[in-house]
Amino acid sequence: MTELLFLVLVLLGPVLIAEALLARYEVMAYIAGWRTPTTELPQGMRYARGADPDRPPDAYLVYLDGIGKRRFSDTRDGGQLVKALIAGAPELRVLGQVQPYSPLADPLVNRPVWEWLRHHIGILLFLHNVMQIFVAADRRYRPLYNRAVGAQIAGQLRLAGYQSGSGIPVVLLSYSGGAQVATGAVEELHTQLHAPLLLITLGGFHNGANDFTHAQHLYQLTSAGDWIERVATWIFPQRWRLFRGSGWNRAVRAGKITVHRLDPATHIGRNSYISPEAQLPDGRSHLDRTADTVIALIRARSGPMSGSPREP
Repeated sequence: MTELLFLVLVLLGPVLIAEALLARYEVMAYIAGWRTPTTELPQGMRYARGADPDRPPDAYLVYLDGIGKRRFSDTRDGGQLVKALIAGAPELRVLGQVQPYSPLADPLVNRPVWEWLRHHIGILLFLHNVMQIFVAADRRYRPLYNRAVGAQIAGQLRLAGYQSGSGIPVVLLSYSGGAQVATGAVEELHTQLHAPLLLITLGGFHNGANDFTHAQHLYQLTSAGDWIERVATWIFPQRWRLFRGSGWNRAVRAGKITVHRLDPATHIGRNSYISPEAQLPDGRSHLDRTADTVIALIRARSGPMSGSPREP
């Protein structure tokens, strides 16, 4: 057992170091202007789905996926959630193409080296995005990362038809590590768009250091069966009550955080928040309940919208 653990550390150690350096490189390349962030989407892909583009939607929803995100299109699980939201709330205009783990908005799937790794050592794709989360949480790089991805989200919203100062709400729905990016994008989105911002985290993994001053509210969708989200509350001191001056704890005291329980869902697997197979006593799947909850929260905060709200 000891020999096996040593072998794993020997093999993964250099990989993790390389990943950490690559993650930092993207931030520095953005700030230094060495590379221009991608704005164009693949041919035939729309900048937003859902509400008719010929009239203003009741809200724009930006979905920031978990660490499986590696292309402009949705992941399998994230795609199921997005489809359920569009079907249940046709008044929303939904964006799912944002690359939360690339300050340069450069999907891993477009990089030849990463394509080779995907077919041979797929776990490295997840390690890459995990390291990006920790770079985004690092106090040395966090302001730069927040600015880069916040600007990416603002740019995609404009291309989807959002007009600065229109007053139309922008909802940042984030799953897992996407919550680190969503909470960090608040300041940049406020600066660029002056939009009413609503945050909804689903099993959110974030460090709690970002400022929520310009967010109207944050709904924390969680479950007692989600141990991955609990890890974030343990490893990041800013999530501890002791650190009263952190962005998270200031928001808690201001009444900006509301917790919604989605027990007995898990973070990943067959019983995850967005599982279409796992069934609840009322006959709904976990996916249905999550989509219903998100839609009800958005409608409750965004004023009168088309359709009748469904209670979380």
